[in-house]
Amino acid sequence: MEGLRESSSSTTSTPTFHTLRKAQRTAFNRVFAAIYTCAILALLYHHALKLIHYSTTTNLASFFISLSLFISDIFLAFMWGTQQCFRMTPVYRSEFPEQLKQVVNESDFPPLDVFICTADPYKEPPMSVVNTALSVMAYDYPAEKISVYVSDDGGSQLTLFALMEAAKFASHWLPFCRKNDIVERSPDAYFASNHTWCSETEKIKIMYESMKIKVDTVLERGKVDNDYITGEEERRIFIKWINGFTRHDHPAVIQVLLDNSKDKDNLGHLMPNLIYVSREKSRTSAHQFKAGALNALLRVSAVMTNAPMILTLDCDMYSNDPQTPLRVLCYLLDPKIRSKLGFIQFPQQYHGLNENDIYACEHKYVFIINPLGMDGLSGPNYEGTGCFFNRRAFFGGPLTMISPEIPELNPHQVVDKHIQSQPILELAHKVAGCNYENNTSWGYKIGFKYGSLVEDFYTGFRLQCEGWKGIFCNPKRPAFLGDVPISLVDVVNQCKRWTIGLLDVVFSKYNPITFGTRAINPLMGLAYAHYSFWPSWSIPITIYAFIPQLALLNGVNIFPKVSEPMFFLYVFLFLGAYGQHLLDFVLEGGTVQRWWNDQRMWMIRGLSCFLFGSLEFFLKSLSISTLGFNLTSKVVDDEQSKRYEQGAFDFGVSSPMFVPLTMAVIINLASFIRGFIEAFMGSKLEELFVQMFIAGFVVVNSVPIYEAMVMRSDKGRMPIKTTAISIFLAFALYVLFSLTIRN
Repeated sequence: MEGLRESSSSTTSTPTFHTLRKAQRTAFNRVFAAIYTCAILALLYHHALKLIHYSTTTNLASFFISLSLFISDIFLAFMWGTQQCFRMTPVYRSEFPEQLKQVVNESDFPPLDVFICTADPYKEPPMSVVNTALSVMAYDYPAEKISVYVSDDGGSQLTLFALMEAAKFASHWLPFCRKNDIVERSPDAYFASNHTWCSETEKIKIMYESMKIKVDTVLERGKVDNDYITGEEERRIFIKWINGFTRHDHPAVIQVLLDNSKDKDNLGHLMPNLIYVSREKSRTSAHQFKAGALNALLRVSAVMTNAPMILTLDCDMYSNDPQTPLRVLCYLLDPKIRSKLGFIQFPQQYHGLNENDIYACEHKYVFIINPLGMDGLSGPNYEGTGCFFNRRAFFGGPLTMISPEIPELNPHQVVDKHIQSQPILELAHKVAGCNYENNTSWGYKIGFKYGSLVEDFYTGFRLQCEGWKGIFCNPKRPAFLGDVPISLVDVVNQCKRWTIGLLDVVFSKYNPITFGTRAINPLMGLAYAHYSFWPSWSIPITIYAFIPQLALLNGVNIFPKVSEPMFFLYVFLFLGAYGQHLLDFVLEGGTVQRWWNDQRMWMIRGLSCFLFGSLEFFLKSLSISTLGFNLTSKVVDDEQSKRYEQGAFDFGVSSPMFVPLTMAVIINLASFIRGFIEAFMGSKLEELFVQMFIAGFVVVNSVPIYEAMVMRSDKGRMPIKTTAISIFLAFALYVLFSLTIRN
C-alpha cells in the first residue's frame, strides 16, 4: 500500500476524478415492488385456501397438483423478492482519467501486478493467453511498474513456449502501440479491425503470424522440439519437463521471461515483467482448482514484486482499453473512499457474440444490471475476471489485518532484492509448493477463499462481509473482451459448475441469508442470496414445464377460468415480471430479441444445468459422486462457428442434461395440441386458456429444439438417442401421471 499512500497524498485538494448518479427508475422500481408484493401475497393466500379445501377431501391428485404449484410459486416469489434488492438503489459512475493524468505524476502511480490464469492449452489456446498478456503489457502505464504473472495450472511446456515467443514479439509490439497510439492492444483484435495500413503494420503482422504459426505447430506436435529451442538457456528451461512431469503431479516452475529492470524493447524503453508460474501439484494435494492457483500467485507475486494493486484476468479476457488502470486510480487515489475500497470490478463483456446472442452468454443481468444495483449498496460481486484488487484486502478486514506466516508476504512489505536473485527465486518456489498452505490461514482467512467451485463469487462475498467495499466501473468502451462458448453443451456445463459452487455457499456457515444479512446489510445479504439460490430455479421451472401440461392431457383444469377475478391476478403477475425484466434489459442497451433469448435460456438452464448441478451436489454430499473442475473449451470449430453465426442451436454432443429438456418440449407440444382440439371442438377455451397459454409459451420458446429434433441433418442436430430416450420417458411420465389422477 506504500505506493497508494504516497501518490494519494498529492490528491487531497484536486478536482473530482469520478462522479456518481442514481438511476431515474429507482422510484418506479420501489413503487412497483410494493404493488407486486401485494399481488404475490394474494396468490399465495389463494393457494393456501385451495390446499385447505383439498386436504379435507379424498382427492389426493388435486391436493398433489395444488401443493406442487404452491411450492413452485413460493420459490418464484422468493427469487423475485431477492431480485428487488438490485433494483432499490442502482447507480451509474463516470471516471475522468485525463484529469487524473494532469494532477498525478506517473512516478506516483502505484505498481500493478496482473494475474492471468490458464489450465489447459488444448481447451484454452496458448495464443489467447499470449494476446491477453500482450494487451495488458501495453497499457498506458509506466512499464517498469507492471508485472504480468501467468499462472499455468496445467504445467504445460506449450504454454511456456508461447509466452517465451510473446516476450520476443513484445519488444516490437509495445513500441508499435505507443508510437501509433493504438487502442486495440491485443494483436488479434488489432489485425481484425479496420486499422490504418502501412509498411510498418505489414511488418508487425508478418512477425505476429510467424509467431502464431510457431506456437500452433508446437501445440499440434504436443511438445517443444529441439528445432524450436534457440539457445542453451531455453534448453535448461524445458529440461524440467522430464519423465514423470504431468499436469497433476509436478514441481513448481517459475520462469522470469522479461525483467523490467533490464529488458528493453527495440526503441530502448524498458518492458514490463513477464513471469510464468506453475505451482507445485500432486494428486494428493488439496485446492486443485482456480482459487488455489490464485493464492499461489498472490504469494509468489508478494515475494517478487508485491504491488499494492492486483488485476485478475481469465486467459481469454484481453484488455480492450489501454487507459483502464487510470480509471481504477480515479477511485484508488480518492482519500474519501480508499481506506475501505477492496476492489473495482469491470463487467464481463464479449466479442464474437452472434447477432441475437442465442445462448444468452452476454448475461446482461448478471454482469451489468445486477452489479449496478449492488454498487448502490456496498458494491458489486467479484466476477472472477476484470477486477482490480487492493492487495491489502486479502489479509483481513479494513480495521483488522491478519499477518501472514512469513514477513515477505505482508502486503506492506517492500521488495528490496532483484526479481531474479537467488533468495527471491528460492522463496518464490517455496511459497508455490503444494504443501505450503498446510496449517496456515490461506484460503480461509487470507487470500482467495476456498469452499466453493465459484471461488470468485465466494471470495467477493467474504471480502464484503469483512467490511470491504466494491465499485462497479462500466465505461462506454468495454475494458475487457473475452470469448464465449458457442455450443449448448459448453454453456450448460459451465452453468452446472456454477450451480454446484453456489450450493456450496448455501449449505455453508456463510449462507448469505443467515450470515450475509448480518455481516454486510440485509439488502446486500439478500442480493447475494439471489445468486446463491440460483439452482432453486429448477424447482418452479420443472413444475411449470410438466404439471399443468400433464393435467391438460388428462382433462384436468387447475387454473381459474378467464371470467374469474383470479385470472387477472395471474395476468398481472406474468406481465409485470416479464415487463419489468424486459424494461431493465432494454434500458441497459439490450434488444427485444436478445431479451427473448435470455428468458428462453433461463428456462433451458432450469431443466438442464440447474437440475443436474443440484443433483450432482446432493450426490456429492452423500459421498456418492465426486466433483471435477470442467473447463469451458475456448477452441473454435469451423462448422460449429458457422452454425453459431447463423443462430442455430448446437445439440451435437449427447448429454443427459438434454433429456429432461426434450421430454418437456414433447409433453408441452402434445398438451397444446390436445388443448387446442378440446377448446375449439368442445368450447372449453375459457377453462383451459391458462394451461394452453403456458404450454404454448413453452412451445414457442422451444422452436430451436423442435428444429434440432426433426428438421436438421447437420452435426448440431439433437442426437437420435437423446430424442428416443426422451420420447420413451415422456410417455412413461404421462402414463404414471394418468394412473395417479384416476386413482
